[in-house]
Amino acid sequence: MTMIGLRFDLRVPPFARTSHAGQYAACLDQCAWADQAGVDVVVLSEHHGVEDGFMSSPVTLAAAIAGRTKRIPINIAAVLAPLHDPIRLAEQLATASLVSGGRVSLVAGLGYRAEEFEMARVDRKRRGTLLEESVRAMRQAWTGEPFEFGGRTVRVTPKPAVPPVVMIGGSTEKAARRAARLHCGFFPSIGDVKLKEAYEQECAAIGFGGGFVSLPGGPGFVHVSEDPERDWARIGEHALYDAQTYAAWQTPDQRSQVHVQGQTIADVRASGVYQVLTPDECVALAQREGRIILHPLMGGIPAALGWESIELFTKAVLPRLRPAA
Repeated sequence: MTMIGLRFDLRVPPFARTSHAGQYAACLDQCAWADQAGVDVVVLSEHHGVEDGFMSSPVTLAAAIAGRTKRIPINIAAVLAPLHDPIRLAEQLATASLVSGGRVSLVAGLGYRAEEFEMARVDRKRRGTLLEESVRAMRQAWTGEPFEFGGRTVRVTPKPAVPPVVMIGGSTEKAARRAARLHCGFFPSIGDVKLKEAYEQECAAIGFGGGFVSLPGGPGFVHVSEDPERDWARIGEHALYDAQTYAAWQTPDQRSQVHVQGQTIADVRASGVYQVLTPDECVALAQREGRIILHPLMGGIPAALGWESIELFTKAVLPRLRPAA
């Protein structure tokens, strides 16, 4: 069955005809739709100090989404673990888990933007060590029992009834081996089968039998339209902004499935990462890729335009992917 995801980062670029308050309200409404429609997962992202207001508190938003929904899983991909105090992060995630009934999971990421490490007063060179310390500390914290951390005794209460599932992100074989070593699933940022092989080899070497890999694939943005040419004219500047700003952040050690080097809207459109499709084309994509990622507020798209895609998807695509029993 096709996996259907709903993604948000809630950026509002300077040219956008919307506001952060409006986008956050629309996000909650769209998550309520997704919960009713049978969408498989809501995915949230995290960055800090970005001029366009890229979401900086995804755990807070995850709890808000949990309050508007009843069944849909909420995945934070990624929590930039080295930028956070592990105990405080464990408390926040425990609360989100309790509020959601155990529906919150996370991908623990290293982070890569130098500005974010400077803002958090964290040594970027230590990010690997800090991520591993954070994952281990959070897991211990979620037992609810006292333990030693950083030379002091700490305790996280209340403990979550269902501890959040922790996966490890990254785009290198080192990240793959780290995920296995931490007894976590691996959620790479690029669909490179060599990363899957490295992870599975490390799992076998250390005797970890509970591992899994989720390789990304397909476009990172899908908009459903009866008139794709018309809607590319409305969406193009948002897609170009999203692609160019994201590309500008990439470092030599960072690879991503949705990285596009483009100077024009035509470049972005040709990349295939951003797609505006008719219902028939969307069904064909779903059958070919096995997944559809809706990003209805991408790059500050007005909520009304995002809703147009959602409503057409609900009417003309979803019934063909999820036939009524």
